[in-house]
Parts: sequence; structure tokens; C-alpha cells
Amino acid sequence: YGARAVTVAEAINSDAIDAVLIASSTPSHAALLEAAARAGKAIYCEKPIDLSLARAREVVEKVLPLGVPVTVGFNRRFDASHQQLRRQVEARVIGKIELVQIVCRASIMPPLEYLRSSGGQMRDQAIHFFDLLRFLTGDEVTTVAAMGDALALAEIAEFDDVDTSILMLRMRGGALAQLDNTRRTGHGYDERISLLGPDGVLESGSQTTRGVTLWQGERRIQPGLYPDWFSRVEGSYYAHLDAFVRSLGGEEVADLPGLLDGLRAQAIAEAAVLSLQQGQFVSVETLA
Repeated sequence: YGARAVTVAEAINSDAIDAVLIASSTPSHAALLEAAARAGKAIYCEKPIDLSLARAREVVEKVLPLGVPVTVGFNRRFDASHQQLRRQVEARVIGKIELVQIVCRASIMPPLEYLRSSGGQMRDQAIHFFDLLRFLTGDEVTTVAAMGDALALAEIAEFDDVDTSILMLRMRGGALAQLDNTRRTGHGYDERISLLGPDGVLESGSQTTRGVTLWQGERRIQPGLYPDWFSRVEGSYYAHLDAFVRSLGGEEVADLPGLLDGLRAQAIAEAAVLSLQQGQFVSVETLA
């Protein structure tokens, strides 16, 4: 296809390049983000910014003053069903949110080699939903309590990771949230969000591969869940990238997650990791 192999430095500093998409392994994100920003490029960077919250904060402090467009890869903001939730919340259809329940149950354990460098379930998987919680409620998380264990793959306990967890979170405005995560199910990819307010409940239920239910006599055959996370959220990647490109063309895109969103979600993840280690509530405010 006429592609030419070049070094990272050549690509980032090329005058022919306007934007950089960083989707490499997490430990490389920070240095690449800084280099691309110094070169004046627009940047789409996968989450998290870095495995270390302190290093992520350093990146944000260096890059923000440069004024380059940056979005962090919280693609689930652009999932069609989550977008509908957001619009309904903005319209105050259910009033002020009082309780949030989120389910994230992946179908297949990632490879062990990936898990070793991923930063753990909180920084790799749950962080998407820490961002979604902020995005959907328009509020900040102040306190986190987490409980978890390595039930699906015991080997990950060797590097202090978990694959099954439950979290309780308190929002600044008083709302409470609950999040349960698993790395492996026996029934497909399961992602659900429920928002409770004084005037009703908004739900984004488990999405199925097709929308038809078959009734035959005493039998009811319903469609199953998507087989994996990518099948479920693939469209949100395209929507996020499309929104980012449109923003570079001058369009205002309100839902784009930026560096500060990435930093805030990472602070929640760090609080969750500390809670897992300490067995107690941890304040996000002391970390953000």
C-alpha cells in the first residue's frame, strides 16, 4: 500500500503529519504524548496517560500549556446507548441523580503477558467506567472503597492484580455509585448502567447481537450477548475518532475527554487500588 517504515521521532516530527494516535503499550504513552505535543501535533492517546499518577500529572502539566488538541481514549462516552443516557440526564428526565449502578463483565481473560503490563483491573478496565460515571453524572467522585480477588486467574495475584471486584463510590453532590467488574464470564460481554433519580430510572441494558425474541409455545428464545467487549463497543471507537477529527476542523464537540478527564479518572483508579490494598475507604481528593 505504499507505506514506509520510519522511526517514531521521524513520524512525530514530520511536516506531513498533523495528528498522532498513540495506541501502544501503556508504559510508552507518557513519553510519546510529550514528544507529539512538543512537535505541535493533535493527539489521540489511549488511556491511561501513564501507569503512575505522578507521571501522568507531570505530563498534563507539561502538555496543557502547549495548547495542542488532545483527547484521551475513553471511547465509551461515544457509545450510542451511553450518549442517550447523557442527553436524558441533561434534560433532567429523572431529576437529580441519587444512585448509579454499573456492571462491566468482560467475557474472556486477556493474555497473562498483557495483564502484567496493563496496570491492573482498576487502571485498565474499571477506569473506563470511572470516566463514564463522571461523564454521565456531571459530578466528581470524592471517595472510593474497593474489594476484589483473583478468582478467574489466580496467577495475577502474584503482581497484586484482581479480576473480580466490587466498588462503592461517593459523588461530591451526594449521589452514591456501585460498580462491579469481572475479567471473565461464562455468558458473553455484559455492560449495564442504571441511573436512579426521584422521578424515575434510566437504564442502558445489556446489548444483544440481534433484537428479535422468538416465542414458541412454552419456550422463549432470546438473543444472546455479544461474545466479547470489542464486538459490543467497536462503534464507539469510530465515533470517538470521528468526533476528534471534526473538532480539529473547528467543530465544537462537547463530549471529547481531554487530559484533565484522563487525570481525574486515573486518580479514581489510584484510589481504588489503594483501597484494595488497605481495605478501607480512600479519598480521591487527596490524590487528584
